[in-house]
Amino acid sequence: MTFSRRPRPERRSSTDDHASGNGTGSARTATVDSPQNARWRALLASGETILADGAMGTSLFAEGLQFGDPPEVWNLSHPDVVRRIHRAYLDAGSRILMTNTFGGNRLRLGLHRLEGRVAELNRTAAILLRSEVDAAGGNALVAGDIGPSGAIMAPVGTLNEDEAIDVFAEQAAALVAGGVDLIWIETMSDLAEMKAAIAGVRRVAPEIPLITTMTFDTRGYTMMGVSPEQAARALWSWGADAIGGNCGNGPDELIPVVAKMRAAVPEALLVAKSNAGMPELVDMRAVYRAEPSAFAAQALEMRDAGATIVGGCCGTTAAHLAAIATQLGG
Repeated sequence: MTFSRRPRPERRSSTDDHASGNGTGSARTATVDSPQNARWRALLASGETILADGAMGTSLFAEGLQFGDPPEVWNLSHPDVVRRIHRAYLDAGSRILMTNTFGGNRLRLGLHRLEGRVAELNRTAAILLRSEVDAAGGNALVAGDIGPSGAIMAPVGTLNEDEAIDVFAEQAAALVAGGVDLIWIETMSDLAEMKAAIAGVRRVAPEIPLITTMTFDTRGYTMMGVSPEQAARALWSWGADAIGGNCGNGPDELIPVVAKMRAAVPEALLVAKSNAGMPELVDMRAVYRAEPSAFAAQALEMRDAGATIVGGCCGTTAAHLAAIATQLGG
């Protein structure tokens, strides 16, 4: 479902470079002749606001997922539940939905001795979401979700660039094998890790559309001290098809992040996917207090700040997305 026609910035040419010492630009994929890019271009063609989905973990916890357990295992043990969550977002109007694979890389899965099941868990997740999208008419895009590795990049941490690229390439390859339309790298705080993730994706799927979002949860910066302006220039120069912010401390913090990204790279396609406010710990579970109607009103502010793709992150449900759809439709 798309809403509220608004002007979209012109895409830059692939030879432009907005990097600020963080690397050289790579070619934008949107002009590549591939089925994935054809679907991506078709979605963007209207120039209207595009609704993404909401949280997966929040819904899984409501279904019985226990704190500390890997959500990705539910792709195999409870596929009906995962599909039902996707279906609810489709019914709410989401046009870009993410696979249940946020922690599906071998480093995070290794914490549960599941490092040997990266391909199975990610490929299955993509197949589950593809099945729901196709059953709903095939008008939404399947985004392969890639989250942080769970390790800290060298020299601060121990994860070197080559290993990080291998980790992300392995996960991306499985998602592509499962039939995703695009890859969405999210919730990153370190530009070095984001760069490795992009390189891993491009190693196995140089033609696939790519969305990249970082989380600005430390007084408007990422945990690693990256500003919205720095992130925007780097991510766009590295060839992402859309860039933005997700997660964080709620819409109040993400709205200015979007505005700063728009000012830094006016031609970029921007994404805003906020948490439903600040979480509160209740009985060892994170509880988010933002009501759907209030959250939807702030989604309009994200759009007005420059976001073309809006959705929800932790704490958001199909009710929040349906409320956004109603607001945008009005």
